Amino acid sequence: MGRGSDDTASPSPADNAVLADSVPIPDSVPVIETVQTSTPIVKTQITRTLTKGMAGDDVANLQGRLTELGFWPGPVDGYYGDETRKSVWAYEKLVLGVESSAPSGQVTPEMWEDLQDQFVIQPRRPNATPKHTEIYLPEQVLAVFDNNKPVMITHMASGTNEEWCEEVTISPGEYGNQDGEEPLVRGECGKSITPGGVFHFYREVEGVRQSSLGGMWNPVYLNYGIAVHGALNVPLQPASHGCIRIPLSISEDFLETADLGDQVFVFDGVKEPEEYGEQLPTFNWIDPDYETTTTTSTTTSTVPESTTTVAPASTTAPATTTAPATTTTTVAPTTTTTAAPTTSTTIAPSE
Repeated sequence: MGRGSDDTASPSPADNAVLADSVPIPDSVPVIETVQTSTPIVKTQITRTLTKGMAGDDVANLQGRLTELGFWPGPVDGYYGDETRKSVWAYEKLVLGVESSAPSGQVTPEMWEDLQDQFVIQPRRPNATPKHTEIYLPEQVLAVFDNNKPVMITHMASGTNEEWCEEVTISPGEYGNQDGEEPLVRGECGKSITPGGVFHFYREVEGVRQSSLGGMWNPVYLNYGIAVHGALNVPLQPASHGCIRIPLSISEDFLETADLGDQVFVFDGVKEPEEYGEQLPTFNWIDPDYETTTTTSTTTSTVPESTTTVAPASTTAPATTTAPATTTTTVAPTTTTTAAPTTSTTIAPSE
C-alpha cells in the first residue's frame, strides 16, 4: 500500500542511513539481463518509424512491450502520445545508453526488432529493501523495483546545479513554514543540487503543495524537502531546484507504488551511493536583497486530503515537519552526528 496509511510507525531518515565505512560497495549489476528460453522468439515487423502523433496496431504493440518491461507509456490504446514518447526516452537512455539530453523519442524498425529480444531490466542494488527506488542522475531515469522486478521506470528531471534567488510561496507544514497556518511568501536563494546517496521515503502528501519552487503534485519525500513529485514540465535536461520531477500523469501512481521506509539509491555518476551515505541537501538561505512587490491575501494552493509524515533526523537544521492534514503519522526524531550548515539563516530546500 503506497500511502503508508496504517498505524505502524515508519523510520526516520537516520534509521536507514547507510555509511561508507560500515557497508561494502556492491559490485555493479548490468542494466539488462538476457532471458534464456527454449521457445523460439516470434517477432513482428514494422514498416515505419513510430513517433508522437501516430496511431495504429504497431503503436499498441510498442506500448504493450514497454509496459511488459516496466515502463509507463500510458494505456495500450494505439495512440503515440506524450506518455509513450517519454517512455521511449527512458528506454533509449537507460537501455541503449543514449545521452540523457539526446533521445529521439522515436522507434525505428531496427529498434523495434531489438525491443522484442528476451531480456529484463534489473536493479543495480538487488539486496535492497524488497521494494526500492533507484534514481539515475546521469541518465535522468527513475526506476522502482519490487522483489527485483521493475514495476515503474520513467523519464525524470533533477536539479540543474545552478544557484538561484526568487520569491517563493511555502504551504503550511512545509519546510520553512512548519508551524504556520497561512502560506508564507518571501525571497529565498539556493543551489539546485540533487545529492547522491542512500535514503528512504519518510513522508508523502496527496495533492498539491507549494514549496520553494512552486507547485509539487503528490510529493514523496526522501531527503528533507527533496521529493519525487509530479510536474507539468519534465524536459530532457535537468530542470528542478533539487527534487526529482516525474510526469504529472503518473505521480498519483507513484504515490500508490512507493511505500514509507523503502530505500532510495541516488546514483550521481561520480561515487557510488553508499560512499555518500545519507548525504544532506544544500540548504536554502534568505535572499538579503528581496523586496516585496505585491501583497495578496489569497493563495492558489490546494490543501491535500491526507498526509503521512515521518520526522527527519534531529540535526541543527530546521525543525521537523508537521503537515496540515486530517491523517498524520509521526515518529520522533532520531539523533545523528551529521552537522547541518552553521549559517543562522539557512532553511531546508523544498525542491
